[in-house]
Amino acid sequence: MIGTLDAKIPSGPLDRKWQSHRDHSRLVSPNNRRKFEIIVVGSGLAGGSAAATLGELGYRVKCFCFQDSPRRAHSIAAQGGINAAKNYQNDGDSVYRLFYDTIKGGDFRSREANVYRLAEVSNLIIDQCVEQGVPFAREYGGLLANRSFGGAQVSRTFYARGQTGQQLLLGCYQALCRQIAAGTVQMFPQTEMLDIVVVDGHAKGIITRNLLTGKIDKYPADAVVLATGGYGNAFYLSTNARGCNVTATYRAYKKGALFANPCFTQIHPTCIPQSGDYQSKLTLMSESLRNDGRVWVPKRKEDCQKPPDQLPEQDRDYYLERKYPSFGNLAPRDISSRAAKEVCDEGRGVGPSGRGVYLDFADAIKRLGEDTIRERYGNLFEIYLKITGENAYKMPMRIYPAVHYTMGGLWVDYNLMSNLPGLHVIGEANFSDHGANRLGASALMQGLADGYFILPYTLPNYLAGQMGKRPSTDHAEFKKAETDVRAKIDNILRVNGNRSLDSIHRELGALLWNKCGMARNAEGLREALAKIPELRDEFWRTVRVPGKGQDFNQSLERAGRVADFLEFAELMCIDALERDESCGGHFREEHQTPDGEALRDDDNFATVFAWEFQGNGQIAAPKLHREPLHFETVHLAQRSYK
Repeated sequence: MIGTLDAKIPSGPLDRKWQSHRDHSRLVSPNNRRKFEIIVVGSGLAGGSAAATLGELGYRVKCFCFQDSPRRAHSIAAQGGINAAKNYQNDGDSVYRLFYDTIKGGDFRSREANVYRLAEVSNLIIDQCVEQGVPFAREYGGLLANRSFGGAQVSRTFYARGQTGQQLLLGCYQALCRQIAAGTVQMFPQTEMLDIVVVDGHAKGIITRNLLTGKIDKYPADAVVLATGGYGNAFYLSTNARGCNVTATYRAYKKGALFANPCFTQIHPTCIPQSGDYQSKLTLMSESLRNDGRVWVPKRKEDCQKPPDQLPEQDRDYYLERKYPSFGNLAPRDISSRAAKEVCDEGRGVGPSGRGVYLDFADAIKRLGEDTIRERYGNLFEIYLKITGENAYKMPMRIYPAVHYTMGGLWVDYNLMSNLPGLHVIGEANFSDHGANRLGASALMQGLADGYFILPYTLPNYLAGQMGKRPSTDHAEFKKAETDVRAKIDNILRVNGNRSLDSIHRELGALLWNKCGMARNAEGLREALAKIPELRDEFWRTVRVPGKGQDFNQSLERAGRVADFLEFAELMCIDALERDESCGGHFREEHQTPDGEALRDDDNFATVFAWEFQGNGQIAAPKLHREPLHFETVHLAQRSYK
């Protein structure tokens, strides 16, 4: 039974909370650290940095990833940059301003203390990565360069062309490899976590499946850290890698961990539009492009089929610059995405499907020269050319919003521990920092902040009381969890129907996109909640999964993930229906201002929604717990980027 949620936020002034918390946290002495075993699930920026840092501190770490190498974690796909409040441009930035921009960008639906801590440690991340050798872009004189991202009026984003995630992950990977060589970290690639083991109310291990051999294994630990990313692939089409899934966090939820704000999903405004019904994923075009690219559509519907170079300036609608003059093309992602949807719904979209807007670099190339644009964004233009066959130096890119990131995740307190003792959750897998909308270049910041600079300080608060309490795999809970995992695999293989996984997943994704995507309303959400159980039943009656469990079987891998999406989708829609307001990326059409912006209800919904598993949706609805959000420093106000 879960009582009042205790976020364990320290008392005192906002700018002293984190230092005070570290000063009064419990410690584990160096000679005792090697007596503790920590499991880290995930090897992206959050998991990789956590595993490397905990190994460096002397803990014994087991790190698991389903990819064939930690270097293939989805963090590698991040393009545009990482935020930090260095104020190298001397343009008025500060820790407080980064904190406020993040709170405001999330539409005042995140904790002040967590967000301020994130802004506070952001500068340490840049120092750490520079010393690792991450090749950030530099000015002519050698100083680190910055550019702007959405929702900010300063330049605080550090970048490595359009491949910042890859370069940061290589820095993290070398630190991880050093600990693997030292013997403090043991790496388990191509191994998927399929369940959490809970012993006496504490997370004390995991059950895994070796993806090469199909072997089921049990691993005990003193604490478990989930760094498994987000659940955007519930929508089928997203910018996420095909392997990204909700399985680790959802199965932790089914073992008692609360899932917070699952309906908070981010739609990224600059992605290559869908080209056909059988496309399997979408491609991101970095938000950094909006520094120099201008977004527009024709003013008249009848001009939409004309080549863009035949439309004179007076016939173009630079709608972001028109609607949001203070931020222009760098308005936040949720606002920019809805604005693109709005003009396309009016019939002014471009491209074969009518679902696209132009991102035009002609002015920037004329002002700065093609060589400068190529230096800043060259690899992004190459990606666009390979996918579309169009040269964006000569004609505008066509872009449209797509699912990109999830702000919801497992509920955690200030120590990054869930309500399930011993289970810590970091990076995109938790809910804590971004509220209802993440600002661009803040995902890399959160992942590395959690792994390098927060979890290593907060984890000992739990471990200090756990000496000698690690169970063996002979414990009854390990045997039960293993039996349950084997039973689910057998049930999937036993169906032997005639419908493909992709067709079911695609149908689920289309349903979520239409009913719980960029815009939602009560009627549509109720329709989705009626349809999802039917689709789930059809999966268990008709899905065909060839092969066997004790073997390399990618169809079986995907089937388990799709089965979890079919349950989790219901939780997303329940959350979206229950939150009867608009905020950030959660846009309820019933609640909008006269000019079409999100209209919050702070009196009733300035809270975190944390859901407790009560059984399958057909058996019992999940139980809602609320954590009130207290704002002591910022003033709650209607967001305005005009």
